[in-house]
Amino acid sequence: MKILILCTGNSCRSQMAHGFLQSFDHRILVFSAGTQPAGQINAQAVAVMQEVGIDISHHLPVHVNQYLGEAWDFVITVCGGANESCPVFIGKVQQRLHFGFADPSQEQGPPEHVMQAFHQVRDAIKARFYAFYCEQIEPLLRK
Repeated sequence: MKILILCTGNSCRSQMAHGFLQSFDHRILVFSAGTQPAGQINAQAVAVMQEVGIDISHHLPVHVNQYLGEAWDFVITVCGGANESCPVFIGKVQQRLHFGFADPSQEQGPPEHVMQAFHQVRDAIKARFYAFYCEQIEPLLRK
């Protein structure tokens, strides 16, 4: 099972989704990329994931072009920008899905408000990707 998660910057939402999905089942090959990758992973995303025992600090934002032409079971976009500008995949893609989440890195205000946004998005990503795993991935892995 091979899954690619796309976002614009590949520094926050796609990295959190990558971390969660990989933590649900190590038999899944999970990759993430961006259409306009940031220079580094978002520090607040790393912090909120560490709070739930998942270390994404070693992840690096990469450009989606690195994965064009490969075969994928699922390609999942997690932000509107990536969903709208997702490149055409030359390789075989079984299913293309979109699970949209707000970008917590764009949140303004006091630090506690910003972190609250990161917690909310992290928890929404976990819930959506766990449901996806239970409903679509795990049954395929049982076959």
